[in-house]
Amino acid sequence: MERKLAAILSADVVGYSRLMGADEDATLEALRSHREIVDALIGAHGGRVFNSAGDSVVAEFPSAVEASLCAVQIQQEMAQLNELVPLDKQLQFRIGIHIGDVVSEGGNLFGDGVNIADRVQKLAEAGGICVSRNVYDQLTSKVSFKLESMGEHRVKNIASPISVYRVLVGDAAKPRPITSRLYALARRSSRVAAIGAVLLAVIASLAFWQWQRSGPARDGFPSVAVLAFQNVSGDPGFDSYGRVIAEDLTTAMSRFPDITVLSRNSSFGIDATDANPGQDLKVDYIVEGSVQKKGDELGINAQLIDVSTDALIWAERYDGSEASDLQDEVIGRIANALASEGGAIRRYEYKGTEGKAKADFSEYDYFLSGHEIFARAASIEEHDRAGAIWREGIEKFPTSALLRVSLAWYHFVRPWNFGTDKRAADYRRAGKLAREALAEQNTSPRVQWSGRKLMAYIHWLEGNFERAVADAEAAVSLAPYDADTLSFLSRVQAASGNTTRALEWVQESMRSDPSVQRNTRILAWIYYLTGEYEKSIEAAKRHQELSRQFGDDASFYMVASYVRLGRTEDARGALKQALEAEPQWSQLNERNNHLERPYKDSAIFERQLEDLAAAGLPELPFGYDGELVDRLNSEEIKATIFGHTLRAKDMRSGSSFTDVITSNGTIQSSGDFGQDTATIQYLGNSLICYRWKDTGPNCAAVFRSRNETSKSAGEFTLVDAWGEYRYSMEK
Repeated sequence: MERKLAAILSADVVGYSRLMGADEDATLEALRSHREIVDALIGAHGGRVFNSAGDSVVAEFPSAVEASLCAVQIQQEMAQLNELVPLDKQLQFRIGIHIGDVVSEGGNLFGDGVNIADRVQKLAEAGGICVSRNVYDQLTSKVSFKLESMGEHRVKNIASPISVYRVLVGDAAKPRPITSRLYALARRSSRVAAIGAVLLAVIASLAFWQWQRSGPARDGFPSVAVLAFQNVSGDPGFDSYGRVIAEDLTTAMSRFPDITVLSRNSSFGIDATDANPGQDLKVDYIVEGSVQKKGDELGINAQLIDVSTDALIWAERYDGSEASDLQDEVIGRIANALASEGGAIRRYEYKGTEGKAKADFSEYDYFLSGHEIFARAASIEEHDRAGAIWREGIEKFPTSALLRVSLAWYHFVRPWNFGTDKRAADYRRAGKLAREALAEQNTSPRVQWSGRKLMAYIHWLEGNFERAVADAEAAVSLAPYDADTLSFLSRVQAASGNTTRALEWVQESMRSDPSVQRNTRILAWIYYLTGEYEKSIEAAKRHQELSRQFGDDASFYMVASYVRLGRTEDARGALKQALEAEPQWSQLNERNNHLERPYKDSAIFERQLEDLAAAGLPELPFGYDGELVDRLNSEEIKATIFGHTLRAKDMRSGSSFTDVITSNGTIQSSGDFGQDTATIQYLGNSLICYRWKDTGPNCAAVFRSRNETSKSAGEFTLVDAWGEYRYSMEK
């Protein structure tokens, strides 16, 4: 992974979902043909396409000048092609350009440089180009066209306002008509001759698009149109506020990968009072609402409607006194309430599989059927039902990246939420499936987002922090308004040492959706890491007050923070409360957790463990005293077990097994529980920690037998976080 400065061009088709709804096959064919021209022009200006999903193109250039000249030429070519096509069937691009710092990995680029280009693109008109201030500075006296200031704009997840300029494309020197230029080029270059064929394909596809009938019924993720919110206050000066709310909501919802949102150019021309606004727009759902002002009080009403039945699916009212503050609060909350994985649209989509025969299931039906169970599963048995549905779907649709990445999440959540025995095996399977899904060509935004989100954790568990952070940043860039994504991936940033970034994501998540339960717990963790111990305690108490899940996790950060503040009695009291939920929890559990989900800087963990020990967290479970003279030190452990075959019995369950240990400590184990292998991960402080291939990391202490007969027979006791085991050496 390397950092560099790059000029980034971001392009997106305006009204793409509307065009797809009108005629999917013809739209895809036209997009392919247009893209061939766009890609050829990018290459001609020294650019490189590094990301392409659906109707979007993101490319890097060696200079802002080349990127801008390419953008102008693209828009001129598109305008000429559109002269042949009715207005409602035209493909029009918006283009944004920014030059800034990016992170390069595996041919892809990430970071604010890419994100700002995307934000600038969304400020452009259909057929237009917008550039940031640093691009404008590079273009001065170097191009023939003029630029017009659009002032400063605040955009999501970018701290400082961005100065934006509009390129006046009409002022640029116009090229010859595309047909004559392409055929002229074809005479000189066999490579460019292919572009002439592209032109013929474009004209043919546009004709096909114009005359074909509407395509088949939807068989995939839904489409949504956000209509301008109506002003019902009677104050004409308030008209623009409803449009601004709808515009911001359109932008926010468009960045959720599970839905397609019509552009404002398409949806704002439709009045919510029209007879069938959703059918006119050919979408599945309509979001409409109103704004109202009474004295100093403001109100925003929003509702979601199923176009096919006109059923009201969801409605909510938001009140406030300051227009801009209410706007900032409402946009994220509405977007998450509707478009997130647990939102109203997804919950309503689940109904689509009710009563449907499995023989008639589409790929999307299998996804929905499994996800409905996956999202609410409270037991491992329910969770396994979701996995079975997705596996069945893959048998029917073996190339489905959507079902493959869903099954990857099934394997990941299995140990993460339900504490299964073979944790490492499930995580390994999750990573394999996610990598396979991401390796498919032309994957959907849903697959890219879901896969990157998961791989951020897989790389974290593997100790590859650079890749983990890169995947986390990529996932957030694909769904920057999704509260759960921001919350979930903030942990990757925190473990990687990026506490400022982690805090930004958690706070943004809390603003967008206060109901995300893990946020208060993560806040307690982050504030402990940053040394803001009072805030850590406050967040942990808030987590407990809300009776949220994993309260003991938050309590441990409270305990450690009390120790740091010198409030030992408070620390002991908080620890006693935490151990009521997990009475056998010990420092061994903490070590296991760190080996599975490590800090980039292991010294942070050691400090955290010292704080918990200072409050009285026992080193070992089951009443074992770590200071007993019978305990073997690290060298004695090595001398006792390395190079031996050991018979063992679980003193609690009665299960028996055999460990064959080589001279370097590698283990092959077999017995009642099955088979597994392990390598040593840590040997020190009178502890031995193994990383088992299927079950994951496990630390243990070893005690010699006090019985002389047993001692002479080479018997000893091993204690780990989960049990006690009686070992004897095989003669």
